[in-house]
Amino acid sequence: MKKIGLVVGLGVVAYLGTVYIVDSSDEALSQRKLAQAQIKDDPISSAAFKVLTENGCGYCHTENSEMPFYANFPIAKQIMQKDVESGLRHFQFDDVLNSFQVGNEVSDVALAKISGVLNDESMPPKAYLSMHWRSSLSNEEKHTLRAWIKQEQKNKHSLASSEYKYEAVQPINAHVTVDEQKVALGDALYHDKRLSGDNTVACSSCHSLSTGGVDRLTTSTGINGSKGPINAPTVFNSSYNIHQFWDGRANDLQEQAGGPPMNPIEMGSASWEQITGKLELDEEMKATFAKIYSDGITGENITDAIAEFEKTLITPNSRFDQFLKGDALALNEQEQHGYELFKQNKCSTCHAGQAMGGQTFEVMGLKADYFGERGNVSEVDNGRFNVTSKAHDMNRFKVPTLRNIALTAPYFHDGSAETLDDAVAAMAQYQVGVTLSKSEVEDISAYLKTLTGEYKGEMLN
Repeated sequence: MKKIGLVVGLGVVAYLGTVYIVDSSDEALSQRKLAQAQIKDDPISSAAFKVLTENGCGYCHTENSEMPFYANFPIAKQIMQKDVESGLRHFQFDDVLNSFQVGNEVSDVALAKISGVLNDESMPPKAYLSMHWRSSLSNEEKHTLRAWIKQEQKNKHSLASSEYKYEAVQPINAHVTVDEQKVALGDALYHDKRLSGDNTVACSSCHSLSTGGVDRLTTSTGINGSKGPINAPTVFNSSYNIHQFWDGRANDLQEQAGGPPMNPIEMGSASWEQITGKLELDEEMKATFAKIYSDGITGENITDAIAEFEKTLITPNSRFDQFLKGDALALNEQEQHGYELFKQNKCSTCHAGQAMGGQTFEVMGLKADYFGERGNVSEVDNGRFNVTSKAHDMNRFKVPTLRNIALTAPYFHDGSAETLDDAVAAMAQYQVGVTLSKSEVEDISAYLKTLTGEYKGEMLN
């Protein structure tokens, strides 16, 4: 018994000694990071940055983070690699930490994710805390982070009523500043089939404004009847997207507008010279370009005008927008219950902000193997990985907007969900890890149907 007691005692001493060394290392590393940071002059933000830094959140949730001394030790190395992979799959907050220093706006998704783990106390993980005692969030630290989240939300949530000002989802702002001459030209070009190789396909062919900004096909039909590999996302509210396309390969609307005309299975033009040559024969078009652009008709100017037009494709004043602005009767009892279920099941974590999507890229199949169960995996299913070549971006896609979602079936990047009910049930299963009842699915779908908004003062249908 004495030997057993001695072994146990030595084990406890070794464990406590290791914890002390780990704690000292964590403290030194966090203090160095705090000393190097230049935080904007705001006490609430400074306090929040201090909490996130001192508690080691960056170890698993930022790329290329400086790791503690034991990160390369046997066993610890494998455990930490697994934790980092999981952390990066769920939430990358390099941009959040950078925002403290450069003053950029923090996304609604990031705020919702941090708020979520504060509420369910899922972070830091218990296994991590077994060695990093200092990283357990105190009530004061939780209060600090919640105060910062509310400050960030208050600064940018100006349209909702006081009751909903701190919701992750917000009403769409109906006002946008644009160059009206470019908008008119961009509108014409958006519907102009001369941008395609054989004059049969326009931007509006796959993104019709009369059908929710999509073509309602599983995958789009391009030049010569070619079928694309991916479902066409809606063009409505695309100006809210952090990047364009499902994999984010275009940084902005103008870059996106330049993609399809040169794609051999979409619009199939051989070159911008081919397109500009056709437009140069149109004297009215030529004069319009000359009036707006000093260098006339160019590929750069074509995409600039189309992008300016697409900035106007916002759809405010949905029934849900009216509800958020204070009209309690805008949603019926089932729809309001659906909204509560939407929040309870963490849908509003990723489908946040005014567009209810488009702010982040998320892994398809966080809680279950979506692609393994679906089968027939192709290169397009790699998602963001095809752009970044980063392992944690495999199967990661831009979160689609839920605005006007009732009009844009079929759903997902592969068009595999034929109905709204199918999409709701699948998201719950693969992203949240829950099985919703039939009535819960119906209530959430009823709520989602209230997200249909107006374009040019008319409700979309």
